[in-house]
Amino acid sequence: MNVAGEHPTAEHPGEAAESDPAETASYPAGVGRRDVGSAESVRAGRTWWDANADEYQAEHGDFLGDTRFVWGPEGLDEEQARLLGDVAGRTVLEIGSGAGQCARSLLARGARPVALDLSYRQLQHSRRIDAAHGVHVPVVQADAAALPFADAAFDLAFTAYGALAFSPEGAAIMREVHRVLKPGGRWVFSLTHPIRWAFPDDPGEEGLTATHSYFDTTPYVEQDEEGHATYVEHHRTLGMRVREVASAGFRIVDLVEPEWPDDLAQVWGGWSPTRGRRIPGTAIFVCDRD
Repeated sequence: MNVAGEHPTAEHPGEAAESDPAETASYPAGVGRRDVGSAESVRAGRTWWDANADEYQAEHGDFLGDTRFVWGPEGLDEEQARLLGDVAGRTVLEIGSGAGQCARSLLARGARPVALDLSYRQLQHSRRIDAAHGVHVPVVQADAAALPFADAAFDLAFTAYGALAFSPEGAAIMREVHRVLKPGGRWVFSLTHPIRWAFPDDPGEEGLTATHSYFDTTPYVEQDEEGHATYVEHHRTLGMRVREVASAGFRIVDLVEPEWPDDLAQVWGGWSPTRGRRIPGTAIFVCDRD
Protein backbone atom coordinates (compact mmCIF):
# COMPACT_ATOMS: atom_id res chain seq x y z
CA MET A 1 0.00 0.00 0.00
CA ASN A 2 1.38 3.38 -1.01
CA VAL A 3 -0.32 6.05 1.06
CA ALA A 4 1.60 9.29 1.19
CA GLY A 5 -0.72 10.87 3.70
CA GLU A 6 1.73 13.42 5.04
CA HIS A 7 1.02 15.60 2.03
CA PRO A 8 -1.97 17.94 2.33
CA THR A 9 -4.38 17.12 -0.47
CA ALA A 10 -6.57 20.17 -0.21
CA GLU A 11 -4.78 23.22 1.08
CA HIS A 12 -1.20 22.84 1.01
CA PRO A 13 -2.58 15.59 -2.14
CA GLY A 14 -3.20 9.26 -25.12
CA GLU A 15 -0.23 10.63 -23.11
CA ALA A 16 -0.61 14.16 -21.97
CA ALA A 17 2.14 16.58 -22.87
CA GLU A 18 4.76 17.38 -20.26
CA SER A 19 4.45 20.79 -18.62
CA ASP A 20 6.26 23.59 -20.42
CA PRO A 21 9.50 24.46 -18.50
CA ALA A 22 8.87 28.13 -19.11
CA GLU A 23 5.49 27.78 -17.45
CA THR A 24 6.74 25.79 -14.45
CA ALA A 25 9.56 28.26 -13.87
CA SER A 26 7.00 30.86 -12.84
CA TYR A 27 6.17 28.77 -9.79
CA PRO A 28 8.48 29.16 -6.79
CA ALA A 29 9.88 26.29 -4.77
CA GLY A 30 7.42 24.91 -2.27
CA VAL A 31 3.88 23.64 -2.61
CA GLY A 32 0.93 24.67 -4.72
CA ARG A 33 -1.45 23.62 -7.44
CA ARG A 34 -0.76 23.58 -11.15
CA ASP A 35 -1.21 21.36 -14.18
CA VAL A 36 1.33 18.55 -14.49
CA GLY A 37 1.85 16.37 -17.56
CA SER A 38 2.34 12.63 -17.53
CA ALA A 39 6.11 12.60 -17.99
CA GLU A 40 6.73 15.10 -15.20
CA SER A 41 4.29 13.36 -12.87
CA VAL A 42 5.78 9.90 -13.46
CA ARG A 43 9.31 11.20 -12.98
CA ALA A 44 8.37 12.96 -9.75
CA GLY A 45 6.58 9.87 -8.44
CA ARG A 46 9.45 7.52 -9.16
CA THR A 47 12.03 9.88 -7.66
CA TRP A 48 10.00 10.69 -4.53
CA TRP A 49 9.17 7.08 -3.68
CA ASP A 50 12.73 5.91 -4.33
CA ALA A 51 14.01 8.61 -1.98
CA ASN A 52 11.38 8.09 0.71
CA ALA A 53 10.75 4.33 0.62
CA ASP A 54 13.07 3.62 3.56
CA GLU A 55 11.42 6.22 5.80
CA TYR A 56 7.93 5.17 4.70
CA GLN A 57 8.50 1.49 5.49
CA ALA A 58 10.18 2.31 8.80
CA GLU A 59 7.34 4.59 9.88
CA HIS A 60 4.37 2.55 8.66
CA GLY A 61 5.77 -0.97 8.53
CA ASP A 62 4.30 -2.04 11.88
CA PHE A 63 0.78 -0.99 10.85
CA LEU A 64 1.07 -2.51 7.37
CA GLY A 65 2.71 -5.68 8.61
CA ASP A 66 4.83 -7.89 6.37
CA THR A 67 2.02 -10.19 5.28
CA ARG A 68 -1.09 -8.13 6.03
CA PHE A 69 -3.56 -6.72 3.51
CA VAL A 70 -5.21 -3.46 4.63
CA TRP A 71 -7.18 -1.29 2.23
CA GLY A 72 -6.33 2.01 3.92
CA PRO A 73 -5.50 3.89 7.12
CA GLU A 74 -8.78 2.75 8.72
CA GLY A 75 -7.29 -0.75 8.81
CA LEU A 76 -10.02 -2.56 6.86
CA ASP A 77 -8.44 -5.97 6.36
CA GLU A 78 -9.03 -8.02 3.21
CA GLU A 79 -8.94 -11.15 5.35
CA GLN A 80 -12.32 -10.05 6.72
CA ALA A 81 -13.65 -7.89 3.88
CA ARG A 82 -12.99 -10.41 1.07
CA LEU A 83 -13.59 -7.78 -1.61
CA LEU A 84 -11.47 -9.80 -4.04
CA GLY A 85 -13.44 -12.97 -3.35
CA ASP A 86 -11.79 -16.38 -3.38
CA VAL A 87 -8.13 -15.95 -4.38
CA ALA A 88 -6.86 -19.53 -4.06
CA GLY A 89 -5.19 -20.65 -7.28
CA ARG A 90 -5.88 -17.35 -9.02
CA THR A 91 -3.42 -15.04 -10.75
CA VAL A 92 -3.46 -11.62 -9.07
CA LEU A 93 -1.83 -8.34 -10.04
CA GLU A 94 -1.09 -5.76 -7.33
CA ILE A 95 -0.53 -2.29 -8.79
CA GLY A 96 1.38 0.28 -6.78
CA SER A 97 2.45 -2.49 -4.45
CA GLY A 98 5.04 -0.72 -2.34
CA ALA A 99 6.81 -3.50 -0.45
CA GLY A 100 4.24 -6.08 -1.54
CA GLN A 101 2.59 -6.60 1.84
CA CYS A 102 -0.84 -7.15 0.28
CA ALA A 103 0.44 -9.50 -2.41
CA ARG A 104 2.30 -11.49 0.23
CA SER A 105 -0.91 -11.86 2.22
CA LEU A 106 -2.66 -13.27 -0.84
CA LEU A 107 0.24 -15.66 -1.46
CA ALA A 108 -0.41 -17.12 1.97
CA ARG A 109 -4.04 -17.69 0.93
CA GLY A 110 -3.05 -19.69 -2.14
CA ALA A 111 -3.03 -16.96 -4.78
CA ARG A 112 -0.37 -16.47 -7.45
CA PRO A 113 0.41 -12.76 -7.10
CA VAL A 114 2.64 -10.38 -9.02
CA ALA A 115 3.57 -7.05 -7.39
CA LEU A 116 4.12 -4.01 -9.63
CA ASP A 117 5.44 -0.62 -8.58
CA LEU A 118 7.03 2.42 -10.19
CA SER A 119 9.65 2.63 -7.43
CA TYR A 120 12.67 0.35 -7.56
CA ARG A 121 13.45 1.05 -3.91
CA GLN A 122 10.00 -0.05 -2.80
CA LEU A 123 10.47 -3.31 -4.69
CA GLN A 124 13.82 -3.79 -2.96
CA HIS A 125 11.93 -3.67 0.32
CA SER A 126 9.60 -6.33 -1.04
CA ARG A 127 12.60 -8.56 -1.71
CA ARG A 128 13.93 -7.87 1.79
CA ILE A 129 10.66 -8.91 3.42
CA ASP A 130 10.38 -11.98 1.18
CA ALA A 131 13.82 -13.11 2.33
CA ALA A 132 12.86 -12.64 5.98
CA HIS A 133 9.80 -14.85 5.55
CA GLY A 134 11.23 -17.39 3.13
CA VAL A 135 8.70 -16.65 0.39
CA HIS A 136 8.84 -15.18 -3.11
CA VAL A 137 6.48 -12.65 -4.69
CA PRO A 138 7.48 -11.81 -8.27
CA VAL A 139 7.97 -8.06 -8.71
CA VAL A 140 7.90 -5.80 -11.77
CA GLN A 141 8.96 -2.16 -12.04
CA ALA A 142 6.62 -0.37 -14.44
CA ASP A 143 4.16 2.46 -14.95
CA ALA A 144 0.57 1.42 -14.24
CA ALA A 145 -0.60 3.28 -17.36
CA ALA A 146 1.48 0.94 -19.55
CA LEU A 147 1.29 -2.52 -18.00
CA PRO A 148 3.92 -4.92 -19.44
CA PHE A 149 1.63 -7.95 -19.53
CA ALA A 150 -0.31 -9.86 -22.17
CA ASP A 151 -4.04 -9.50 -22.61
CA ALA A 152 -6.15 -11.57 -20.18
CA ALA A 153 -3.11 -12.50 -18.08
CA PHE A 154 -4.76 -12.16 -14.64
CA ASP A 155 -7.88 -13.28 -12.81
CA LEU A 156 -7.83 -10.37 -10.34
CA ALA A 157 -6.20 -6.96 -10.00
CA PHE A 158 -6.12 -4.47 -7.16
CA THR A 159 -4.37 -1.50 -5.67
CA ALA A 160 -4.49 -0.26 -2.09
CA TYR A 161 -3.75 3.46 -2.40
CA GLY A 162 -1.28 2.85 -5.22
CA ALA A 163 -0.77 4.43 -8.65
CA LEU A 164 -4.08 6.23 -9.23
CA ALA A 165 -3.47 9.16 -6.88
CA PHE A 166 -0.03 9.71 -8.35
CA SER A 167 -0.92 9.60 -12.05
CA PRO A 168 -2.87 11.95 -14.34
CA GLU A 169 -3.63 8.89 -16.48
CA GLY A 170 -6.45 7.39 -14.42
CA ALA A 171 -8.52 6.49 -17.47
CA ALA A 172 -5.50 4.85 -19.13
CA ILE A 173 -4.80 2.81 -15.99
CA MET A 174 -8.40 1.58 -15.99
CA ARG A 175 -8.13 0.55 -19.64
CA GLU A 176 -4.84 -1.23 -19.04
CA VAL A 177 -6.25 -3.16 -16.08
CA HIS A 178 -9.29 -4.12 -18.16
CA ARG A 179 -6.97 -5.36 -20.91
CA VAL A 180 -4.85 -7.61 -18.66
CA LEU A 181 -7.84 -9.09 -16.82
CA LYS A 182 -9.65 -12.18 -18.01
CA PRO A 183 -13.40 -11.94 -18.72
CA GLY A 184 -15.14 -12.29 -15.37
CA GLY A 185 -12.13 -10.80 -13.58
CA ARG A 186 -12.35 -8.33 -10.73
CA TRP A 187 -10.60 -4.96 -10.21
CA VAL A 188 -10.64 -3.40 -6.74
CA PHE A 189 -8.94 -0.12 -5.93
CA SER A 190 -8.78 2.10 -2.86
CA LEU A 191 -7.74 5.72 -2.72
CA THR A 192 -8.29 8.88 -0.71
CA HIS A 193 -12.02 9.56 -0.64
CA PRO A 194 -12.57 12.37 -3.18
CA ILE A 195 -14.48 14.51 -0.66
CA ARG A 196 -11.31 14.75 1.44
CA TRP A 197 -9.76 17.08 -1.14
CA ALA A 198 -12.11 19.85 0.03
CA PHE A 199 -10.58 19.75 3.52
CA PRO A 200 -7.11 20.61 4.87
CA ASP A 201 -5.05 17.50 5.51
CA ASP A 202 -4.98 18.16 9.25
CA PRO A 203 -5.74 15.33 11.71
CA GLY A 204 -7.30 17.74 14.23
CA GLU A 205 -10.40 19.89 14.33
CA GLU A 206 -9.04 22.23 11.64
CA GLY A 207 -9.30 19.34 9.21
CA LEU A 208 -13.09 19.32 9.55
CA THR A 209 -13.76 22.63 7.81
CA ALA A 210 -13.90 22.65 4.00
CA THR A 211 -11.49 25.24 2.62
CA HIS A 212 -11.14 24.26 -1.04
CA SER A 213 -13.51 23.48 -3.90
CA TYR A 214 -14.18 19.77 -4.25
CA PHE A 215 -14.57 20.38 -7.98
CA ASP A 216 -11.07 21.83 -8.42
CA THR A 217 -9.01 18.98 -9.86
CA THR A 218 -5.79 20.93 -10.33
CA PRO A 219 -2.99 18.65 -9.07
CA TYR A 220 -1.25 19.24 -5.74
CA VAL A 221 2.45 19.78 -6.48
CA GLU A 222 5.63 20.09 -4.47
CA GLN A 223 8.55 21.42 -6.49
CA ASP A 224 12.17 22.47 -6.29
CA GLU A 225 13.70 25.89 -6.82
CA GLU A 226 13.87 25.32 -10.57
CA GLY A 227 10.14 24.69 -10.75
CA HIS A 228 10.41 20.93 -11.34
CA ALA A 229 7.81 18.79 -9.60
CA THR A 230 9.22 16.58 -6.86
CA TYR A 231 5.90 15.17 -5.64
CA VAL A 232 2.46 15.17 -7.28
CA GLU A 233 -1.01 13.98 -6.28
CA HIS A 234 -4.01 13.99 -8.59
CA HIS A 235 -7.62 14.50 -7.56
CA ARG A 236 -10.71 13.28 -9.41
CA THR A 237 -14.27 13.77 -8.25
CA LEU A 238 -16.38 10.72 -7.47
CA GLY A 239 -18.26 11.14 -10.74
CA MET A 240 -15.03 11.36 -12.71
CA ARG A 241 -13.77 8.10 -11.19
CA VAL A 242 -17.08 6.40 -11.99
CA ARG A 243 -16.81 7.54 -15.60
CA GLU A 244 -13.21 6.28 -15.82
CA VAL A 245 -14.33 2.88 -14.58
CA ALA A 246 -17.36 2.69 -16.85
CA SER A 247 -15.58 3.92 -19.99
CA ALA A 248 -12.95 1.19 -19.55
CA GLY A 249 -15.67 -1.45 -19.65
CA PHE A 250 -16.02 -2.28 -15.95
CA ARG A 251 -19.20 -2.62 -13.94
CA ILE A 252 -19.14 -1.21 -10.41
CA VAL A 253 -20.59 -3.73 -7.98
CA ASP A 254 -19.78 -1.95 -4.72
CA LEU A 255 -18.37 1.28 -3.30
CA VAL A 256 -17.04 0.76 0.22
CA GLU A 257 -16.44 3.71 2.57
CA PRO A 258 -14.78 2.21 5.67
CA GLU A 259 -15.76 3.71 9.02
CA TRP A 260 -13.06 4.53 11.53
CA PRO A 261 -12.84 1.70 14.11
CA ASP A 262 -13.52 2.61 17.74
CA ASP A 263 -10.29 0.91 18.86
CA LEU A 264 -7.95 2.57 16.35
CA ALA A 265 -6.06 5.54 17.81
CA GLN A 266 -3.38 5.85 15.12
CA VAL A 267 -2.79 9.15 13.33
CA TRP A 268 -1.42 8.82 9.79
CA GLY A 269 -0.94 12.16 8.09
CA GLY A 270 -4.43 13.64 7.86
CA TRP A 271 -6.14 10.40 8.89
CA SER A 272 -7.16 10.29 12.54
CA PRO A 273 -10.03 9.29 14.84
CA THR A 274 -11.10 12.95 14.99
CA ARG A 275 -11.70 13.12 11.25
CA GLY A 276 -12.38 9.47 10.48
CA ARG A 277 -15.47 9.31 12.67
CA ARG A 278 -17.06 12.28 10.86
CA ILE A 279 -16.00 12.23 7.22
CA PRO A 280 -14.93 9.33 5.00
CA GLY A 281 -11.21 9.01 4.39
CA THR A 282 -11.10 6.12 1.95
CA ALA A 283 -13.15 5.02 -1.05
CA ILE A 284 -12.87 1.43 -2.30
CA PHE A 285 -14.30 0.66 -5.75
CA VAL A 286 -15.18 -2.97 -6.48
CA CYS A 287 -15.46 -3.51 -10.24
CA ASP A 288 -16.12 -6.57 -12.42
CA ARG A 289 -15.02 -7.17 -15.98
CA ASP A 290 -17.96 -8.80 -17.76
